[in-house]
Amino acid sequence: MNFLTGKFAEAEGCTTLGVWSEHIEVVDNGPWSGEVLHVEDLGPDLFLFVEIGSDDSVIVRRSDKTNIPGSTRVSLVRKPEHLHRFDKAGLPIRRDPQGLRLKEIMMTIRVTVWGENVHEHKNKVVAQIYPATMHGTIAGFLNRENGISASTVTLQDPEHGMTAERLAETDVLIWWGHAAHGDVADAVVERVCEAVWSGMGAIFLHSAHFAKPFKRLMGAPCNLSWREAGERERIWVTSRQHPIARGIPDHFEIEYEEMYGEPFGVPEPLETVFISWFQGGEVFRSGLTYRRGAGNIFYFRPGHETYPTYHQPLVQKIIANAVRWAHNPEGRIAMPTEAPNRAVANALEPIVERGPRLHHDGEEGYR
Repeated sequence: MNFLTGKFAEAEGCTTLGVWSEHIEVVDNGPWSGEVLHVEDLGPDLFLFVEIGSDDSVIVRRSDKTNIPGSTRVSLVRKPEHLHRFDKAGLPIRRDPQGLRLKEIMMTIRVTVWGENVHEHKNKVVAQIYPATMHGTIAGFLNRENGISASTVTLQDPEHGMTAERLAETDVLIWWGHAAHGDVADAVVERVCEAVWSGMGAIFLHSAHFAKPFKRLMGAPCNLSWREAGERERIWVTSRQHPIARGIPDHFEIEYEEMYGEPFGVPEPLETVFISWFQGGEVFRSGLTYRRGAGNIFYFRPGHETYPTYHQPLVQKIIANAVRWAHNPEGRIAMPTEAPNRAVANALEPIVERGPRLHHDGEEGYR
């Protein structure tokens, strides 16, 4: 997503304006204009990087592959129905029902914190650091935030707490797991992923890089190198204007943490918000954003259970910021995995059926 501030956001009555690359069009005479700095051809789409006077260049995604060389000046228009407006606290702003003016509405973001709930009962050190459990601690500091209501479920709950009803009432899911990834039922994994594809936000913390839902959403092994030695971790902000980094200094330190090292076996992210350096010399991309279907995903590295990481104020602030970023205020997409067989008679333009067929109209295809 492109994030714009200053005059671009003020024109839309907000502090930060968000717009996805596919919701910006090249036109003859639009409100934005600028020079094409770079063009990337990624198969079916072209991505234009356009300097319009904002803090960062605006990315425009085009399925029309008409050649637009670098240094060309273009005019742009954003689709007003697809704008995302945020106030100074990073909370979404919606239009009133008549669309006549903007109201800053304190929408309560419903967060479910999923906890594995194993180490707290088997390891005395973890129990001492997190007497309210890790998931309870995370929900606790989120509930002190304006506009966030957090509750918890655990691996041991029926259906691991991830019932269809619970997911339907969850705006953002936070997942922490480590010792029992394999105990999560595949049917539950699929249900969680479908909720993300439908528009639920998801935040995966620390060792949840190996969680089944994260690996399913990434389509990758999500492997890395690691060392448990209580090393100092220095976290650097690499995207200063990103909403997840709002209020975070250029860098901060966690005195005791587990080391994660590159290479990290995940797909290229939309944005790298944080990187980490460790005392032993390794580095790691520790804050990554993704979009899968209609769902926003954030992976955040810190949080080894034998260290008090989730008691750190800056870590708590990042997670709260991530909840607001991951929240999609739009309605969920129904049946996100549907693949309908469109009847010939229902084509938008008249067509004549030609050639042999495997399937009749309305018949399900192979999956």
